[in-house]
Amino acid sequence: MTITDAADQARNYFLRPAIGIPDTPIDAPAAWRGPDLLAHPDRWLVELSESFVGQLGDTADRLIADGVDLADVTRDRFGLPGHEAMIEECRATLTSGTGVVCLRGLPVREWGDEKTAVAYWGLGHHLGLPGAQNPDRELLGHVKDYGEASTSPLVRLYRTTGDIAFHCDAADVVGLLCLRAAQEGGQSRISSSVAVFNEFLRHDPDLVSELFEPFAIDRRDEQRPGQSPTFSIAPCAWDGEVLRTFWHSDYMRSAERHDGVEISDRRRRAIALYDKLADSEALRFDMWLEEGDIQLISNHTVIHSRTGYVDHVDPDERRHLLRLWLSLS
Repeated sequence: MTITDAADQARNYFLRPAIGIPDTPIDAPAAWRGPDLLAHPDRWLVELSESFVGQLGDTADRLIADGVDLADVTRDRFGLPGHEAMIEECRATLTSGTGVVCLRGLPVREWGDEKTAVAYWGLGHHLGLPGAQNPDRELLGHVKDYGEASTSPLVRLYRTTGDIAFHCDAADVVGLLCLRAAQEGGQSRISSSVAVFNEFLRHDPDLVSELFEPFAIDRRDEQRPGQSPTFSIAPCAWDGEVLRTFWHSDYMRSAERHDGVEISDRRRRAIALYDKLADSEALRFDMWLEEGDIQLISNHTVIHSRTGYVDHVDPDERRHLLRLWLSLS
């Protein structure tokens, strides 16, 4: 099954039960700090076995030979027998562990872009339900430089070489597969939104309640006919056991360009503090994605960003990642 409507995937992601506001730090595997995660790669790094890579590649070859479109791929058509335990462990890490998995070892140069994309998409069906990422129903996003101006308030920054601020995507899990890395820069940065909350609580407990109030989010002109140009969501939702966070400060700030949206000074302070903590060396984890790496992160408990980069002169060597969105339920 494939979720062909991005709105359906977003609705599933935003269904977050909430009962109140935690008044003490949250102790959970997802409340990691970057230096600790760096020191313990066993908590997030998976070296793919030769047998798994071989099976993944053979199955992709068969589907390509049969002329099967990505939208027609299903879990049953992309069988991976014998590797259920490894896949389930990855799912468990994403749902109740650190929220971070890096799968290492796909031979992307040997396979080429088409085979790699089919293998990646097929793997996604075993981890969850892959889905469309925008109103154009794009199934695999191509994260690369399209030469668009990063100063435009409407440009999607993943289509440029510029810095990208910490944010979440509107799906349970986002995956990034590195086909080719930049000549310089383009570092993936992640932070635990649970750890950021804990530090926020320590720094300014009086301001914490702001994170549990609805924020206007700019749709960046991707609304459907008749829809409002913004939607409202509280960044944090606490169900008594799990803190789930949606964060997108760029879209929170740009929502003010629309009539009727005003950001209070208190809210500006909350946004600024959250961003500062997320990007602090004490909390963030800088991950260099190598060719053939797949980074999977939970959008409920992890926020991500990217440093700007300088690309290769050769068009065939320029930075190129494939983005995958997954629903886990």
